[in-house]
Amino acid sequence: MTSLIHKAIAGGRERPFASAPGMELSDWASESVIVRNADGIIQYWNAASETLYGWPAMAMIGQNFAAFCAPGPDTAEQVRTLLQEGRWEGVARRRSPDGTEVAAAVRQIVRRDASGTLLDIIEFGRDAGGLAQAATMRVDAELQSYLAASWELDTSPARSVLHAIGELRSRGIIDHLDEHPKWVEKLLTATRITAVNDRAVRMFGAHAGHEQMVGQPVGAFWPAESRSVLASLLEKVATDRSPFEVRKMVSSGTIRSPIISAWHAAEPKHPGTVFVTVKGAASDDRTSWELQASEDRYRKLIQYLPTALWQVDSRRAADALEQLKANGVRDIATYLDQNPDLVEHAKDVVRVTEVNRDAVSLFRADNAADLIKSVRYIFAAAPGLAERVMVGHFEGRRNFIEETRIRAFDGTVVDVLFTVTYPVPPEQLDMTFITMQDISERLNAEQQLRKLQADFTHAGRIATLGELVTSIAHEINQPLTAIITNGETSLRWLARADQNIEKVTQLTSRIVSSARRAGEIIHRIRGMAAKNKPEKRLIDLNETVEEALLFIRHDIDAKSIVLSTTLGAGLPRVLGDRIQLQQVIVNLLVNSVQAITQSGQPIRRIDVQTSLDEEGSVVFSIFDNGPGIPAADLAHVFDSFFSTKDAGIGIGLAICHSIITAHSGIISGSNRPNGGAHFRFALPVPLLTPPNSGVVDFLGQAHQPIQ
Repeated sequence: MTSLIHKAIAGGRERPFASAPGMELSDWASESVIVRNADGIIQYWNAASETLYGWPAMAMIGQNFAAFCAPGPDTAEQVRTLLQEGRWEGVARRRSPDGTEVAAAVRQIVRRDASGTLLDIIEFGRDAGGLAQAATMRVDAELQSYLAASWELDTSPARSVLHAIGELRSRGIIDHLDEHPKWVEKLLTATRITAVNDRAVRMFGAHAGHEQMVGQPVGAFWPAESRSVLASLLEKVATDRSPFEVRKMVSSGTIRSPIISAWHAAEPKHPGTVFVTVKGAASDDRTSWELQASEDRYRKLIQYLPTALWQVDSRRAADALEQLKANGVRDIATYLDQNPDLVEHAKDVVRVTEVNRDAVSLFRADNAADLIKSVRYIFAAAPGLAERVMVGHFEGRRNFIEETRIRAFDGTVVDVLFTVTYPVPPEQLDMTFITMQDISERLNAEQQLRKLQADFTHAGRIATLGELVTSIAHEINQPLTAIITNGETSLRWLARADQNIEKVTQLTSRIVSSARRAGEIIHRIRGMAAKNKPEKRLIDLNETVEEALLFIRHDIDAKSIVLSTTLGAGLPRVLGDRIQLQQVIVNLLVNSVQAITQSGQPIRRIDVQTSLDEEGSVVFSIFDNGPGIPAADLAHVFDSFFSTKDAGIGIGLAICHSIITAHSGIISGSNRPNGGAHFRFALPVPLLTPPNSGVVDFLGQAHQPIQ
């Protein structure tokens, strides 16, 4: 075993501290192992040394071994014997961080090179009183459970904050820091992490690694429930330069009955360096091997998920939201609108702790480290998204889902399906999950589909207008004929010697009126023929029906069809595109006219009705007394290119179905008991529809009432 430890020490001599990744064999030894060079500078300090003496490796490596030894009368004799004989065994007294002495049974061995030059001195140690259980307890479980989580912190950037706190304390404004959370946050934000050991990473890193923690504010990882405890310790040690301070720490989800210690680093460390250790029993009863295996499986699962995934520590924002609840805030959306600084603050304090490969790819990043930072970059292209995520968290939802956009690091804007899964107790509250799925291709396909549907619908309107060409020509000819007749009459009156100005004025007014009527007819036709983007507004279905009837009334009269209209009074407005709904109504009317004409019925009748059904939807119905629909065709009348007419191409009813479906409505066709067909469609009434007011499109934008 000793030779194996020697090999491990030789291999680990250049490591920055003993508990860095790639733990050596001696880190698993139950004995304390300390290596110092010929100048007495500590080169190596294993995990059992931390347990025995209380000093973390990061605080001891690079320090003079003599400063660690308690003074005693036999010290010089021990050193002389060691150098002469190459080894020494006995009880040595060492100094712990709190200044007390630890009696250890040690064995010291001198190593020299071939020429006899001293290389280093290796010391193996155990508790002299047998109280320490390092020799008997299982190193892979108990030793890891009770070892300290160690931090090396740089308080130099916090000098101005410490000075300001000191000024306020001298003036009696600050007594206890826990009563001034803003100053706690300032101090922990300014204090930076210089180094952490494996246990600190495991317990407090929220699945971040050494690389993600070093250089970051200690407040980004310190548990919220004990932030004021750490701030008080840092202020005490950094300003008073107290040799050693100890506090009880509020138990967290990772450690039971924790004790936090802090002390100022001895030279030659940076003067602003403070060491912090947290000792206590790990809450997880699994062995360190089991924990490591579990983490490895967890990381592999994250990495190979077929969607971009972020693990986020949102405890800081959650604490702020809980405080708002405690203060009586209930309408969080209104509060955040009035206090946008809280949303901006949350973007900075909520941090990404883990991402997978798809997340790196989605943001066009070089590596995962580019994404391990505050979540601000996630919301760069989506104003208001962070606020809505906070609202969902405040309201206690389990999930939040929204289609939105993100801006990748190369400037590309990507459409994504954005999902947040919030943690709920007893789950770890530092584990909020964000997933994003690139939906750009899907949205592009939907856009192309909408364009094809619009082209299909437009083609249907042109076909319908072609079938109504005779009716349209008659509609236009009527005002044109009136214009010609009134114009000629006006000229005759003007040619008379006894000119009647009043009569000419009357005739001219008729000309103007007829011209306007012709213009209105052309305007309606152009509206039906134009290839415009659908625009949904709040419309009166009765007005839409009356406008549609104008297209086909002449055809109905010419074919001696009795038309009855029963339009429901006071119907609520519906959200729809006026031209498209007119197209549906005209198509249904044309179908009824053609069916009645082909049937040879002596009495031809069409009934048009609007009403409100039991579900509160606005309904349009058209009844005719034609031959009806063959029973075998009822299930297919709305299929594309299906027609019961010899010369039909089968797009009219398919277009009607497409339009009504796009309006969230339902269309159906059936046969009447006494013969004839019945077609109807129902459109839902939007919530909070203002009666007799300006119309609103689907984005909530106000428009003028339809004229």
